[in-house]
Amino acid sequence: MTTESTGPTAKDDSFHVFDTTLRDGAQREGINLTVADKLAIARYLDDFGVGFIEGGWPGANPRDTEFFARAQQEIDFKNAQLVAFGSTRRPGAKAAEDPQVRALVESGAPVVTLVAKSHDRHVELALRTTLDENVEMVRDTVSYLREQGRRVFVDCEHFFDGYRANPEYAKSVVRAATEAGADVVILCDTNGGMLPAQIQAVVTTVLADTGARLGIHAQDDTGCAVANTLAAVDAGATHVQCTANGYGERVGNANLFPVVAALELKYDKRVLPEGALAEMTRISHAIAEIVNLAPSTHQPYVGVSAFAHKGGLHASAIKVDPDLYQHIDPQQVGNTMRMLVSDMAGRASIELKGRELGIDLSGDRDLVGRVVGRVKERELKGYTYEAADASFELMLREEVEGRPRSYFRTESWRAIVEDRPDGTHANEATVKLWAKGERIVATAEGNGPVNALDRAMRVGLERIYPQLAKLELVDYKVRILEGRHGTESTTRVLITTGDGVGDWSTVGVAENVIAASWQALEDAYTYGLLRAGVEPAE
Repeated sequence: MTTESTGPTAKDDSFHVFDTTLRDGAQREGINLTVADKLAIARYLDDFGVGFIEGGWPGANPRDTEFFARAQQEIDFKNAQLVAFGSTRRPGAKAAEDPQVRALVESGAPVVTLVAKSHDRHVELALRTTLDENVEMVRDTVSYLREQGRRVFVDCEHFFDGYRANPEYAKSVVRAATEAGADVVILCDTNGGMLPAQIQAVVTTVLADTGARLGIHAQDDTGCAVANTLAAVDAGATHVQCTANGYGERVGNANLFPVVAALELKYDKRVLPEGALAEMTRISHAIAEIVNLAPSTHQPYVGVSAFAHKGGLHASAIKVDPDLYQHIDPQQVGNTMRMLVSDMAGRASIELKGRELGIDLSGDRDLVGRVVGRVKERELKGYTYEAADASFELMLREEVEGRPRSYFRTESWRAIVEDRPDGTHANEATVKLWAKGERIVATAEGNGPVNALDRAMRVGLERIYPQLAKLELVDYKVRILEGRHGTESTTRVLITTGDGVGDWSTVGVAENVIAASWQALEDAYTYGLLRAGVEPAE
């Protein structure tokens, strides 16, 4: 099968954004992608607008072989070209007869990335061949793939370490690849040990000495992968290899999203389709869900904390002009600014948070002062509102409305844990509530005392408030606070609840975990009814 180009129509080829999430990113500990996962991620990456998606190593394992077969049938690529990854031919063989090389052709991918040795020590110890034969392996394999109509990129593995040990040999591999027809030669910091100034110096020299079109592949072992990638661009590289959310071997790869955002917003390079940058946060989080890893809250640009402000000094400045403490408008990358409420909060923080919640507090200094004082007092007791927006909003509305938002009143609750002779446990809870003038007594069992309380509350209230049927406990966290020792310690519970549309978090603090959990559950149900537009009980 000969394929010169398939997929998207031709576009500006002067700069490449190359994604290797499905190959190098999948090597991260804890990631195990199915073919369906890889297809879903490929669709997101294509929607985002990367130019190339490296799908894996066809022929090396059945999963990657199946992915290439299905991707070409099931995905109508609009922006990206599919890339197959593989190695140069074996020593002493011919590329045309090497089964791994033939598998690259049979994958049908229009682009092939070949990994080649460029470090003399790796050639002699890992490949167990001569330096001259390694150069011929590169030249022969690239030439063969070009004859088969494939576009070829060459990854020079361990290039920077190899260049430091034997610069002339490392450059000879670059020249051989280029002379044989490779479009781009990628200099790989495989061990991730380089720093930006070193990267820039080497790329500048290699570009001048070889005339090749160069790319960069940076691992993040020094925490500099994004900086190293941009340093290579400064030196003249026109091809960047990245992974979504920085996934990859060991500590990971250059993170696609900060690299692309920097190119678009800081370098003024148009590397994505119009409007795609504003989808970046959504796509980052969607891919995190597929790989089943919680999105990093503090990831640049796309993390939920990337534009979160906590200090009162920051809030005062942001109230005048958000740009005073933000390097970009968060909406440019599909993110939002958030105000965090904590014991560091001042008046400006509370006013901005109220505005975020749709409550105008600017004309009532006394009200703002009471809220600030109440936040500081409650955080001293162990409450936290920066991670429990729903509990803060309920407290704020209580101050604004002059009374708590009340849909039900708790008379009492009880949780029982029974230890049975066979080693099993039974958990039962009974709640006594008042709602709309009716006294409710409900009992339920659960897989733990908190779960039993949650179920008992539902049993008692869903008849009166059917909207509660949509609520689901999404996350549950317990933290023992400092101040006392052992079982006498104060406990803080954070509960995240969802209704199928969004999530919210509530907090409870008490001397035992069950009582703290009950507080957080009460707030969670109250806020859920508020979101549903239910009027409070009289």
